[in-house]
Amino acid sequence: MSKGLSLWFAFSSIVLLTVTAITMSYSGWLAALLFVASIGNIGWGFVIRAQKERQSLGSPNSAS
Repeated sequence: MSKGLSLWFAFSSIVLLTVTAITMSYSGWLAALLFVASIGNIGWGFVIRAQKERQSLGSPNSAS
């Protein structure tokens, strides 16, 4: 994964988690929704990284 893309995922995850923490004082449902979005964003970053690594290594089925 490029440095710019990893920086984007790190920054957006921090922003989402910060907004989630602030929102906890106002609305539990909105905080829960933002928490799910935060976890989804972090997971999506791992998925993108794994896809990029698989592309850079080549298809594992082509070796056999």
